[in-house]
Amino acid sequence: MRHWRQATALVAALALGVTGCGRDDGGPGPGGPAAGGAVAEGKATGEITVWAMGAEGEKLKALADDFTRDNPGAKVTVTAFPFDAAHDKLATAIAGRQTPDVSMMGSTWMGEFAKTGALDPTPPGLFDRAAFFPGAWDTTVVDDTSYGVPWYVETRLIYHRTDLAAKAGVGKPANWQELTAFARGLKQTGGAKWGISLQPGGTGAWQSFLPFAWQAGADVLADGKFTLDTPQMRTALEYYASFFRQGLAPGQVAPGAQESGFVSGDIGAFVSGPWHMSILREQGGAALEGKWDVAPMPREQAGTSFIGGADLVVYRDADNRDTAWKFVRYLTSPAAQQKLYDLVGSLPAVTATWQSGKLADDPLLKAFGAQLADAKSPPAMATWEQVADVIDDGIERVVRGVTDPATATREMQAKASAIGTGS
Repeated sequence: MRHWRQATALVAALALGVTGCGRDDGGPGPGGPAAGGAVAEGKATGEITVWAMGAEGEKLKALADDFTRDNPGAKVTVTAFPFDAAHDKLATAIAGRQTPDVSMMGSTWMGEFAKTGALDPTPPGLFDRAAFFPGAWDTTVVDDTSYGVPWYVETRLIYHRTDLAAKAGVGKPANWQELTAFARGLKQTGGAKWGISLQPGGTGAWQSFLPFAWQAGADVLADGKFTLDTPQMRTALEYYASFFRQGLAPGQVAPGAQESGFVSGDIGAFVSGPWHMSILREQGGAALEGKWDVAPMPREQAGTSFIGGADLVVYRDADNRDTAWKFVRYLTSPAAQQKLYDLVGSLPAVTATWQSGKLADDPLLKAFGAQLADAKSPPAMATWEQVADVIDDGIERVVRGVTDPATATREMQAKASAIGTGS
């Protein structure tokens, strides 16, 4: 959301004050002796405060109750609030040195908040990074240091109308050429008004575009420097824009129109995450059942998709650091990961959780699990939200025909370099 991005400047400005004012309760403070150290063995004791957002935050108390049953000397107080209030609330708490012990954090915010010095480094040896999807663990790493643990994940696949694809005689696309032919077939022969729906431009377009960049072998950053003006990035932007130029993708999609268009058959395919499964079942009902499926992202040099979700962090000012990290360790156990999925449908970040039950048996869920093995997030940097605005603007200008990919990528590179990474 754009207001999250506008708050980035607030974090940067207030971060300067984080090390200059102390907690009223005399907590250890940033860089204190406990920061980044080992966690004591044994049961958790004492009270911790936890902040979380959205449906996960609303259901977190059920997991906290399980934790305290196993640790009767501990108490967990959960505060849940909406996602749209989360960024500013965390920024204000960090600036005022009034953070909770633990909080949920959007994975693309990690670089920004880690740079404030407010996050406790992940204790060495407490978590096995190999137990998590690699792309998810990478969201916690800022300047070679992990500052949290992945909690739940999501990635993107190609939702498509199988009945229209059968009519058009096209199968699941394996590469870029086949994806173009797939979208063209859905429109020209399958009967869809639009072959595929992609985020055309504006806020959040980078989430739709970056997978194509990664598939082409491009990246946002290499060796600490922006790499937005490379032949691979230009190739990806040219390919992305081709869907709009050829009339295969709509230039504008009103809120809710993508779902209704897919149900009606006006939109043959779109790229999105697992939350759309329940939306389509609810809106399409029995009439849509058996007429849609998901396909993995197309493979060029790679078949990479976007990985999102949320991480769990402990703050350096935590009153009860040991119990805070023990609670995080519990929330990333396979049992707790499975329960979170059962409660709200959030996909587990721990790979072992996918080996049994519905996650292992449901073909749609299995497809998301398979894609998570090849999924990336943007680099964890303090200035990501500002850089994302630059990328969004470049995408929009090319999609609308205002400029060409070569000019757009040069401008993206220059503007991003002027912003810097915040390191």
